[in-house]
Amino acid sequence: MDPSIHRGTAAVSEAYRAFGEREARGVSRTYATWAAGVSEDAVVADLLATLPPGKRQPNLVFAAARWHGADGSYDELRSTLLGRWPQVRSTVLARATQTNEAGRCAVLLPFLAALPQPLALLEVGASTGLCLLPDRYSYRYDDGTRLDPADGPADVVLPCSLRPGVRAPGRLPDVAWRAGIDLAPVDVSDDDACAWLETLVWPEHAERRTRLRAALGIARRDPPRVVPGDLLDVLPALAAEAPGGATLVVLHSAVLAYLDAAARSAFVAAVASLPGHWISNEGAQVLPATAGLSPAAGGRHFVVAVDGEPRALADPHGGALTGIGG
Repeated sequence: MDPSIHRGTAAVSEAYRAFGEREARGVSRTYATWAAGVSEDAVVADLLATLPPGKRQPNLVFAAARWHGADGSYDELRSTLLGRWPQVRSTVLARATQTNEAGRCAVLLPFLAALPQPLALLEVGASTGLCLLPDRYSYRYDDGTRLDPADGPADVVLPCSLRPGVRAPGRLPDVAWRAGIDLAPVDVSDDDACAWLETLVWPEHAERRTRLRAALGIARRDPPRVVPGDLLDVLPALAAEAPGGATLVVLHSAVLAYLDAAARSAFVAAVASLPGHWISNEGAQVLPATAGLSPAAGGRHFVVAVDGEPRALADPHGGALTGIGG
């Protein structure tokens, strides 16, 4: 790269190169192509460097570009970014990456079902709260286990491959209480907000988009409560609302990577001080207890940990679960 390009642009170029190689390759041809293009395009990288650091992430920028018409080749992305930058920038600044993947319930369910029932679920970074509804979906594990709500198969059916070291749950959880926390909760009755959630789903993932629409439909029938606020501020008081006789479970997926190291440490201390249990589903390098897992072991997988103890590697979208040390 031209050494005259300023440091911010160089950082953007490197971040997009890494995203394309580590996260998008083999998962989204479009995003892998776009990320590689940005990493080699000083003009576009320089433009993205004008965004606040916390707003430069590829998932957000690419979704905003698609929101404003980008599709297909890198040339089309470039044309949208350069030709409609004020609109794209406005969307980036106004929106957030709040992908709400109901499929993750399939990898959380074996651990939720093993806890003393009934449960009081408290999700941090809940967005629309779709992962607060594990008892309202149907599950199909590849060992033949089929689980459905009491009133029959749900509109959302979650398949999951079980690999060595984990067993399918024997039941759906009994959820007595549920609530979430999010900086900007998404109203499931807001069509514009839900359309943005669909845009956050990567281009080739049509099945995930269909599942999201169906899960939003389930949530609209009885929306889970999601409280606005910072998780560190809201968590203690909200946890105190959980009913006696129910097992409190604080859970989260793909959330803590957006916190700095100090905030993560404060969260770990806060959740450890609560009664009940803590189930996390995060990248391997996010929490100290999982950071020892090498990239070769974790790959693109998340790590499911129970009370801080790593228990399994999970496909980021919930499609597979592999035990650790099993």
